Amino acid sequence: MTGSAKAAALLVGVLALGPAGAALANDSTAELAAGGLVLTKNTAIQMQSEKLYISDKEVKVHYVFANTTNADVTVTVAFPMPDITIEGIDDNISIPSQDPVNFLAFSTVADGKPVVAQVEQKVLKNGVDETAFLRSLHIPLAPQIAATDTALDALPQATKDKLVSMNLAMIDEYDDGHGMQKHMQATWTLKTTYYWQQTFPAGRTITVDHHYTPATGSSAGTAWGSADFAKDAGYAAARAKYCVDDDFIASVKRTIPAGQDFSSDQEERIDYILSSGANWAAPIGQFQMIIDKGDPARLVSFCGTGVRKISPTQFEVDYSNFTPKGEVSVLILMKPGT
Repeated sequence: MTGSAKAAALLVGVLALGPAGAALANDSTAELAAGGLVLTKNTAIQMQSEKLYISDKEVKVHYVFANTTNADVTVTVAFPMPDITIEGIDDNISIPSQDPVNFLAFSTVADGKPVVAQVEQKVLKNGVDETAFLRSLHIPLAPQIAATDTALDALPQATKDKLVSMNLAMIDEYDDGHGMQKHMQATWTLKTTYYWQQTFPAGRTITVDHHYTPATGSSAGTAWGSADFAKDAGYAAARAKYCVDDDFIASVKRTIPAGQDFSSDQEERIDYILSSGANWAAPIGQFQMIIDKGDPARLVSFCGTGVRKISPTQFEVDYSNFTPKGEVSVLILMKPGT
């Protein structure tokens, strides 16, 4: 879709692809996909409505849940953070915060009261849980923060060698202008889940609101609209992921300087995991999603049917009896500084 948000495909048919946009330009950071609240399949609790707001600055969700039985029901509700995987020295992932646990600034309010959630963090490498091993070394579990690499550097050499042999770390060698430097780089996957016990009173509704800062992928320029990218093997999949139409491509082409094949427009990419909403009893009674591109001059593309423009920057969809089967991927193009 262009700025007019012309729909191109069903939201429920969005392809669950990886961050294809991350390879479109230099100086690119990869987005991380987060989503909504999750619980194991439950036949007692219905999601009467969900109002979802997505922008590059914040994601907000307002739920109304109903217990359809004649007894109170208490279940575990979870918010899984996106996995953070560092595999190489040049990995560049968009992380909004240096907080080693709550790196999306996640918060929840249930029936007007802040929820005090517990958190579970696990470190995996090649399918093996290495959490206890890293804790025994007093190493922070977040592979993306500077404190982790500093702690790895402080380990005895024999321990460093063991971590490298286990592929839990690698050695980053570089010349900083004062000779060659060697530093340890964490290389593992961190899984983080917030969870709490929530009681749904018999025969009535409760509201739950949660809010977080998205891990938005970005780039210093974009290859959208370029002839070379149109020949790329991943081009069709990228267009399908964001439902990019011909008007969008034409708009980007007009930003490419004569004699060049690359636009200086910056990308922002936001992924939202919508399919977790299918774990509640029955379809979502009423689903509303608002995508906010943040500035009227920006271009935006995402998948949806019945999209309405409700403000100079916002686009809305409304569905009844909605069963989400795919995810939401939003592509925003902007001039530097907008």
